[in-house]
Order: sequence, then structure tokens, then C-alpha cells
Amino acid sequence: MKKARKHTEAEKLKGAVARKLNKMVRLNRQRVDYLEKFQKMIDEYNSGSLNVEEFFRRLMEFAQNLTEEEQRSVGENLTEEELALFDLLTKPEPELTKKERDQVKKTARELLETLKKEKLVLDWRKRQRDRAQVRVTIETQLDSGLPEKYDAELYEKKTTAVYQHIYDNYFGAGKSVYSEVA
Repeated sequence: MKKARKHTEAEKLKGAVARKLNKMVRLNRQRVDYLEKFQKMIDEYNSGSLNVEEFFRRLMEFAQNLTEEEQRSVGENLTEEELALFDLLTKPEPELTKKERDQVKKTARELLETLKKEKLVLDWRKRQRDRAQVRVTIETQLDSGLPEKYDAELYEKKTTAVYQHIYDNYFGAGKSVYSEVA
């Protein structure tokens, strides 16, 4: 009886963690490693290598880590959408000093503000000219705002990642995955 109740509690917690994690990954794809860790834990439990008590304990610990990750935007003094851009620009590389991190934060904030104010117009993704303007704005602002540690190859990689993030998550006219979740 007690084991069945523990199993039920573990399943409820697993569902709650899964919902929270899916929302967090949708807002910031750099969090995909959390999804992989979660799936690994579930696979271990399903294969029998974790008993229900140990699974429940690990789920609780994992949920606590998610809460800390969710609060990271506050610690970084960024909104959730600014944090997503910041993470794209800083993970997994380069290694930055505090001053350089602050410079990247400022660049991410300004880029997002410029795009939302001027470039992400209604149906921007449907018109080649609008897409090109968004890409050029990203390139220009990152070129002038990122620290010198971003060599040409890394700059190109980050520019492409940021453009893809903007394309996937911002629909124009103030609509985005961030406005849907809020």
C-alpha cells in the first residue's frame, strides 16, 4: 500500500516536472541538457535500476535545480527572453570576464529592443526583405557589441544561432513564445 502511494506521488511529481521543463526549454533552448538529464532519470527508473524512493528523491532534487534555473534571469538581471539571447551568445563558449559578460548582456538587451521596436513587423518571416533586415540588424549589433573574444568563426556561429532563435520564437507584431507563456 505504502509503495503504491509512493509510486503515485512519484508519477505526479514526474508530470509536474515535465510540464515545467517543457515550458522552460520552449523559452530557452539552451536548457535542453535539463531535458536530457530528466529523460535519463526516467529511463533508469523504467529499466528498474532506480527504486521508487530513489527516483522520488532524485526528482525532488531535479525540481529544485529547475527552480534555481528558472530564477537565474533574476540573478543575471535579465528578462527571460534576454536570458535566452545571452545564453545563446555565451554557451558553450567563450569564457568571459565579468566585464565582458556585462557587455554581452547589454548587447542582448539592445538587440532585442531594436528588433522588437523596428524589425519584427507583422508577417516579417514571410517576406525576404524583412528577414534580410532582421539578419543584418543582428549582424550589425553583434559585430559592434560583442567583445573581441568572438573571432570571425564564433561570431558567425552566434549570429546564425541568434537569427534562428528570433525566427523560431518571434512571430511579429508583438507576438512571440514569450507573450504566449506570460
